[in-house]
Amino acid sequence: MYKPFDLTGKVALVTGGNGGIGLGMAEALAQAGADIVIWGTNAQKNAAAEKMLATHGGRVASHKVNVAEEDEVIAGMRDAVARMGRIDCVVANAGVSGGAPLTEMTTDLFRKVHAVNEDGVFWTFREAARHMIDRAKADDATGSLVVVASTAGIEGAARNAAYGASKGAVMSMARALAVELARHGIRVNSVAPGWIATDMTAAAQESAVFSEKVIPRIPARRWGEPKDFGGIAVYLASDASSYHTGETFVIDGGYTKF
Repeated sequence: MYKPFDLTGKVALVTGGNGGIGLGMAEALAQAGADIVIWGTNAQKNAAAEKMLATHGGRVASHKVNVAEEDEVIAGMRDAVARMGRIDCVVANAGVSGGAPLTEMTTDLFRKVHAVNEDGVFWTFREAARHMIDRAKADDATGSLVVVASTAGIEGAARNAAYGASKGAVMSMARALAVELARHGIRVNSVAPGWIATDMTAAAQESAVFSEKVIPRIPARRWGEPKDFGGIAVYLASDASSYHTGETFVIDGGYTKF
């Protein structure tokens, strides 16, 4: 019987998994049968997300991890593998915004954005790949790495150079790693969301001008929602995507096509 989207027996780790797109992905993965590990910097949000995800019947663990700190990523991955026994899919979703005109952007702001959005992805993927490559040496060559990027990485985003640069970088990183890691059975892909209703876009959601000028330009005529990313998360974690690597999946309601 064809059940490629059944994730029973698989373990997925989602960074920034306590809210927004990350939680939307984690919930879909849990509903599809995966055991879940979430990372986040807010212990209360982690606990609430863990409790909600556990209602789907699988094992759930949460860890307080700041992906901008290398030591925390290393320890977090070690703890996740020790607790769950294995990690099959990692979604590097944790990210921060940081908009400012170029002439007013400080070096500290630029580096803060890249520390989370780029360095954090690098460390997360490196530690996950080490675990997955060790499994491959034991004849268990399978794994999926997914980074949540942004359409800001493929289009001009005024006053958003740091954020756009960080997201463009991780899409390029994913393509490079897709080629490098394929020999170990590891797939690497990126997802580029458009305008999604999350805490990060709260100011835009409350702006009458934004609602009047931008939302009508989205062919789908609405904000995206975290649940809109459940399908791609399950697909990329599943055996259905076993031959799909190095791709950027743009999920934006058609915004970049119009």
